[in-house]
Amino acid sequence: MRSIERAFRSVILFSRWLAAPFLVGLLGCLVLLIFRFFADLYELARHLNTAWHDLVVGILNLIDLALAANLVLIVIFSGYENFISKIERDDQANWPEALTRVDFGALKQRLLGSIVGIAAVDALAWYLDLEKYTDTSKLIWVLAFPLMFVVSMLMLAIADHLERRKHNGTE
Repeated sequence: MRSIERAFRSVILFSRWLAAPFLVGLLGCLVLLIFRFFADLYELARHLNTAWHDLVVGILNLIDLALAANLVLIVIFSGYENFISKIERDDQANWPEALTRVDFGALKQRLLGSIVGIAAVDALAWYLDLEKYTDTSKLIWVLAFPLMFVVSMLMLAIADHLERRKHNGTE
């Protein structure tokens, strides 16, 4: 009976490697974001003598792509660190602390923070192109979307804080 339990535990433990192809796929998405970034940068440089707000919107779109790339990196590193294998920072002395040793609470905050940043940049770009849209009632939704994530971030931060206080016995 003990050997069956050990074998079952080994299979369960090995199953974490089934997540690795998803992380490799996300690396591919990162490469796609790089291509898109430079394609958009080229188009922006080609149309440099357009109106200033078109230039600002183009730059905001590049910032949006950079934030999305950072979000992908957060998911890749935290997914690897939390579910597949620990990253030994001693092997790579120049690795940023933020990419490793991310607990689930910090991961939620970073993910939501990145999404809020992306949504805020999109809202600003949308606002700067307001005259292009005939239906400005959508602006309310464009602004409400990042606010919804801010509220979610605050609720998760409060819940994480209360949970830590409960586990530390300070409540």
